[in-house]
Amino acid sequence: MGCVDDLAGMVSIQEHATVSRTVMHQAGGNVVVFSFDTGEELSEHTAAMPVFVQVLKGRIHIHGGDKNVELVPGGMVYFPTRLPHAVKALEPSIMMLTMITPARA
Repeated sequence: MGCVDDLAGMVSIQEHATVSRTVMHQAGGNVVVFSFDTGEELSEHTAAMPVFVQVLKGRIHIHGGDKNVELVPGGMVYFPTRLPHAVKALEPSIMMLTMITPARA
């Protein structure tokens, strides 16, 4: 069993920056926490595995495929493998990215 007590506390929001930190690496999945200052973004990209994005603090705009979503704490988005997507912070924000990976033997 793995446990993280305070995900949002694992990164701090830094002026004019995006910060990321891997907080869990387990068979079957990895979790990375990101912080964004207002206007900071992850430009359009794809992932080699399915991912879930959840906002822990703030408000972010997510574009994926032909959809746009404004995500706030309590919301979640799923991206299948290789779907082009982008993330932009509308205010200082912290998000959690969960990557689903094949379980190792």
